[in-house]
Amino acid sequence: MNDNKILRVIPIGGLGEVGKNMTIYEYGDDALIVDAGIMFPENDMIGIDYIIPDFENYLKDQKNKIRGIIITHGHEDHIGAIQHVLEIVNVPIYATKLTRGLVEVKLNRNGLSGKADLRTIKAGETIQIGPFKVDFFHVCHSIPDAIGLGIDTPAGLIVHTGDYKFDHTPVDNWPTDYAKLAEFAERGVLALLADSTNSTQPGWTKSERVIDAALDEVFEKAEGRILVTTFASLISRMQQVVDAAERHGRKIAFTGRSMVDNMNMARELGYAKFPERLVISLEKSLSMPDNQVVLMATGSQGEPRSIMGRLANGTNHKFDIREGDTIILSSQIIPGNEESVYRTINNLFRRGANVIYEDIAPVHVSGHASQEEMKLLLHLVRPKFLIPIHGELRMLKQHANLAQEVGVPKDNIAVVENGQIIEFINGELHLGERIPGGYIFVDGSTVGDVDRSIVRERESLGQDGIMVVNLAVNKKTGQLVGKPDIFARGFMLPEELDLLKDKLHSQIQKTVAKTNGYLEKEILQTVKSYFYQETNRSPYIFVSVNEI
Repeated sequence: MNDNKILRVIPIGGLGEVGKNMTIYEYGDDALIVDAGIMFPENDMIGIDYIIPDFENYLKDQKNKIRGIIITHGHEDHIGAIQHVLEIVNVPIYATKLTRGLVEVKLNRNGLSGKADLRTIKAGETIQIGPFKVDFFHVCHSIPDAIGLGIDTPAGLIVHTGDYKFDHTPVDNWPTDYAKLAEFAERGVLALLADSTNSTQPGWTKSERVIDAALDEVFEKAEGRILVTTFASLISRMQQVVDAAERHGRKIAFTGRSMVDNMNMARELGYAKFPERLVISLEKSLSMPDNQVVLMATGSQGEPRSIMGRLANGTNHKFDIREGDTIILSSQIIPGNEESVYRTINNLFRRGANVIYEDIAPVHVSGHASQEEMKLLLHLVRPKFLIPIHGELRMLKQHANLAQEVGVPKDNIAVVENGQIIEFINGELHLGERIPGGYIFVDGSTVGDVDRSIVRERESLGQDGIMVVNLAVNKKTGQLVGKPDIFARGFMLPEELDLLKDKLHSQIQKTVAKTNGYLEKEILQTVKSYFYQETNRSPYIFVSVNEI
């Protein structure tokens, strides 16, 4: 049991990786969840839709302790797993107005409309959740209405930044609340948990304002249609693209269910403001002159099933790429997605489009603090302890190095990964027990039924192909009846296989004649050995023996 003097910080996701951010604060018999996000699958995770934190065992064991869930902002890596969390524990969810709207859209899409206790909070407010007194303060990010948290506990004050940057000219004219950060320092901060995503980037992150000029330059030069792809939750980017369309005399159409749903919600709540006359249907946009149209869609990470992914592959149903289209990828490439994104860009070029992306024009800027901002945060907050969060291990380590540069003692920095519990006892930091902190794969409607072994099997099938050997044996004599049926997919061409079948048939006959009673296993080994000897390759082999 927890001693009442012990505060436990339990990182479930987001430490040692980019995505699926989720942290639990536990004090005595009370606990508070901060964020519940997803992570996009890596290239070798074939068939996986997304990944959620491994929270099931902890939540089932401790669900009576959970007093609430706070969502810092509306990006998928912070809200994407919320419906899965609610299947185990249904407690109040606290979020700002826009973040709540994005959560509602997600819950509605998953059939959970009206089943969650959603509570709207504002930056600048303070609420009590069990023993946790939480101050919400505004932070700049690449989405409006983002917040950080000052969590006052009986063990001390914790500052949890969420995703942030210090943008002095944000598009919504609402900078990060520096005064609140300084106030926390005056009160005394036990520990700072701060975003590490851009810890390897020197200097300062550029302001979102630079995107306006970059969009104007692209719009001026584009002679045909303009297609902009970004995350469906990037509401401020939607507004910037609409504003650019109006400045350059174009109409805009949104396509993709998540993009349309989020845009409608943001307009209803007042976070996206533009005249009704600017927005047209996709159908109408396809019949208008190309130089009068902007389309906005999802697929900035090269996801094969997204609209941009289908356009790149020529498999989109409603419309296709046209010669002379200009495509703007207005988002940062998530680490691990580089291969799929650049493959999409290359395919779009092949189909006649001109593609503009972050490497060649400032059509996107990061929403995360770079090194100088991280140092400034440490000076403003002056924490006793630092726990770097939100990033791969290399990012967490670099954040720790930056903290040492500005005077935080090395022993007061805890670089940990998912599942490593941190305990604060009488004002000192200790490493506690380790709990699971791995991946839970979501494949279609199944959650957790696909594990790493199945993913590896899929990868093997994709790389090496499959071979099926189907044979019949006389159950009285044990003799082989006829020739086996042998076919392969993704392994070798049919004519190449035909050249090897006769010798393989002879090998199978010998195996049947000498069987020790484990015929399927023996045939499998025979076929596997034969093809490795002949081709130096190992396809996935399936053997079926029928007795007749």
